[in-house]
Amino acid sequence: MTSIPHGTSGEPNPLRALDLDRLRRRTSMKWRTYPDDVLPLWVAEMDVPLAEPVVRALTDALALGDTGYPAGTPYAEALAEFAEKRWGWTGLDVGRTAIVPDVMLGVVEMLRLVTGPGDAVVVNPPVYPPFFQFVAHMDRRVLQAPLGADLRIDFGVLEESFRQAVAGGRRAAFLLCSPHNPTGTVHTTEELSAVAHLAEQYGVRVVADEIHAPLVVGDTDFVPYLGVPGGGRGLSLMSASKAFNLAGLKAALAIAGPESAADLALMPEEVSHGPSHLGVIAHTAALREGTAWLDALLAGLDENRRLLAELLAEHLPAIAYRPGDATYLAWLDCRALGLGDDPADVFLHRGRVALNSGLPFGMGGAGHVRLNLATSPEIVTEAVRRMAAALE
Repeated sequence: MTSIPHGTSGEPNPLRALDLDRLRRRTSMKWRTYPDDVLPLWVAEMDVPLAEPVVRALTDALALGDTGYPAGTPYAEALAEFAEKRWGWTGLDVGRTAIVPDVMLGVVEMLRLVTGPGDAVVVNPPVYPPFFQFVAHMDRRVLQAPLGADLRIDFGVLEESFRQAVAGGRRAAFLLCSPHNPTGTVHTTEELSAVAHLAEQYGVRVVADEIHAPLVVGDTDFVPYLGVPGGGRGLSLMSASKAFNLAGLKAALAIAGPESAADLALMPEEVSHGPSHLGVIAHTAALREGTAWLDALLAGLDENRRLLAELLAEHLPAIAYRPGDATYLAWLDCRALGLGDDPADVFLHRGRVALNSGLPFGMGGAGHVRLNLATSPEIVTEAVRRMAAALE
């Protein structure tokens, strides 16, 4: 697969469009969980206006009263077109897709298809906390295969986890986070092919959460798991929600590889009733017409990564930060600060800046925080100033 280079869009940086006063008028989780004197850089919401094509599509739908139930495959068609143009991937067959309410609920449905109660689901911590919560809630066992010190998949650890997961002839799944949240690691073709090889060897089914796929920067290529050699038995979940800030407009797609289409066909029909029709409209418009806006966002995020690295080096040099190649999240190693297992608590109460605690991310999370970079450079700068002040 050969991805298409992302050019300069000519659109303004959406991260610079909204000031703090306007952002504080929002009523979503990011801006209502903490008091007004707290700067929120935690949950995965972006401080951006919506892409104009999305606003236009929603406005037109509302003007028509087009607020019923979703129908057809426009979302899947738009994603297939986006995948081919963006990643050079032609393997997304609309006939092997199903609409689901959102990525995590889609993950749950896919895991139900390929595992049973008490079976193991392997994850790579530190990883998105809902992986633990949703898997445990559906009566599966979480088996942790921690990333290596380089924040990439440790294949020796992964193989041992697969071996444990299928012991006694049990079914098992590997819940792959690709690109990885919170580290921003983008798995290579070689790494994903190695995952597929191990999964085939041990009879483990791979379910890939690829929600951050459009948020890859620079010269790094996103590689769809279903497109690598041996990935055809996998299942993937994708959505425009993270890249276009559409979490409140619910819609996602479950995608089956050629050898897992029969599994996807068993998904209960009522699952497709969960997505929002307006969500489908918004996501479809984003993928078809929002790429110039996305390119401007990616350029702004890259600037913020560099800015954060410079600010930390100047004001908090003891924090280790390795900028990732994807997502708008920064994984900060604060262990050298001596703040204990939960430095986010210190930064909140002493510095009045809200970050995600590393503890819920599983093994490797203690002493770390996750910082949301999808905001203005001014807010990033103020956040680091407050973090430094918290240590005085």
